Amino acid sequence: MSQTVDRALTILASLGEGPASLEQAAGRIGVHKSTALRLLRTLEEHGFVHRQSDHRYRLGGRLFSLAQQALEGIDVRQVSAPYLASLNERYGHTVHLAVLEGAEVLYLDKVEARYPCSDSWLGPASRIGKRAPAAATAAGRVLLADLSEDQLAAALENQEFPARTPRSLRSADELRTELTAVRRQGWALDQGEYEEAVNCVAAPIQGIDGTAIAACAISAPARVASVSELSRLLPELLCTVEAVSLAYGGSPTPRWCENRCGAKHAVRASHT
Repeated sequence: MSQTVDRALTILASLGEGPASLEQAAGRIGVHKSTALRLLRTLEEHGFVHRQSDHRYRLGGRLFSLAQQALEGIDVRQVSAPYLASLNERYGHTVHLAVLEGAEVLYLDKVEARYPCSDSWLGPASRIGKRAPAAATAAGRVLLADLSEDQLAAALENQEFPARTPRSLRSADELRTELTAVRRQGWALDQGEYEEAVNCVAAPIQGIDGTAIAACAISAPARVASVSELSRLLPELLCTVEAVSLAYGGSPTPRWCENRCGAKHAVRASHT
């Protein structure tokens, strides 16, 4: 591994948490200020960091541009967008699109709730590009449930199960029991297990070979929608993921879900 590249990437990752001074940046990678300054100047020349008027450094526009290009290259996001928007328009709750990366879910897309959420009930954890532990989220569980035993074992290796809320799963055995139920029913529920005041229901989107490539999730504050209320939206959620799966995997024929939920099939996705 290149030490210089490793240091540069560490600085970029740390700036994702907010602007930092030269001293702070140097401290985060354990080098002298002169070394950190050379790295920051090089990153600044390429547009990956920006030096503010207060002399602190933040992430630069070039990085955001590359991130956007990367997201656009994942065509499931493009295919899913109108379906997520339709689901959000009909019921008003926040809708997420997530993929599995190791033992975490990565949020690719998000349609915000259509009702006031002045207290930021979901916080920054579910922003596009953010990650969350797969075992603790409904979206993560529907994706973990689709893995082979070897893949699941690899994903859960050294996995911890902290008590984020009183309802959190606390062991791999508890998770495996939950995943068995998820496989049987085809969806997963998070009843305040990751964020105590948030309920969520999720279902998988299937790719060309029938495996789960992403998850669609509906989230709402517990004070707005109880678990039973969210569960009543399951037919619509399952309808939506079916429509996305069909659009992603090929030229779909008209299905009952078009008439039921109003989702319109997209043009066949390109997988080149």
